[in-house]
Amino acid sequence: MNSQHLLNEIIVPTLQYLGMDSEVARYLLLGTAAQESHMGEYLVQLGGGPAVSVYQIEPATHDDIWENYLAYRPSLVKKLEGLLCPDIPKVEQLKGNLFYSTAIARIHYRRETEPLPELTIPALARYWKRHFNTYEGKGKVSEFEHNFKRFIGGMDAEPILIADNTGH
Repeated sequence: MNSQHLLNEIIVPTLQYLGMDSEVARYLLLGTAAQESHMGEYLVQLGGGPAVSVYQIEPATHDDIWENYLAYRPSLVKKLEGLLCPDIPKVEQLKGNLFYSTAIARIHYRRETEPLPELTIPALARYWKRHFNTYEGKGKVSEFEHNFKRFIGGMDAEPILIADNTGH
């Protein structure tokens, strides 16, 4: 999938719809897609694992988001329901409903208490490792950095934008 199309046609409108838009959030999700699925090349985890979508979200993580985060945020649930296709289980929509899977990936990051990082590839990679892949995950910060540059392109070494730390 073309990274600019994913960014402009899916990520930006979804984040704006959710009221969770920022440059850092946009590139964190784009980098997550580059790392996790090689920008949509894999919609189901290789090797028989449970993760699905361009963001490789595990069904257990999806369900935990609904049970332990969204259950206490009815206005956010209403927005997510607006993204769903009727008669298809929510977890199944992660594979083919890009707006929904993007929303779930953003919410996965949003529920972390640590503010979003500065907008540099190394900072995004470290944040992804801590909060998406986790220390027990097989992914490496260096892989994220490589895949970001491979599928999206580089960024200057200096931060483009510093997160304002008023939200996450």
